[in-house]
Amino acid sequence: MYRKFTNFVAETTMLVMLRILHSKHIPFGSYAAINLFGFIIVKKGIQMRWVDIHHELIHSRQQAEMLWVPFYTWYVIEWMLKLLKYRNLTKAYYNISFEREAYMNQYDIKYLRRRRWYSWMRYLSKKSLR
Repeated sequence: MYRKFTNFVAETTMLVMLRILHSKHIPFGSYAAINLFGFIIVKKGIQMRWVDIHHELIHSRQQAEMLWVPFYTWYVIEWMLKLLKYRNLTKAYYNISFEREAYMNQYDIKYLRRRRWYSWMRYLSKKSLR
């Protein structure tokens, strides 16, 4: 009973925290959306599908468990290391552990219910996505 209640509170909190904003300048490049501190910023004219929102909710959970600033610090450092490794911007992006977790679970609508804290760490050593 307690576990069900805490899961419900966590899911409800994430949905309440979720805000979708539209911008013609952010995100940059070919990206359609970016999650910044629980706000999803979507390029103007882009329609978010449920799977896109779920992907960003996974990022919201990652950010919350790492207290936001350490999340972004880790994200940038890991991206730079992957860029050195793969020498390709797209491949580096898809192989960041946070992105691996989000992409591999974005179609599983129940994923956030059973997701354990710091699950993204399991994706640090897995083989590359692309």
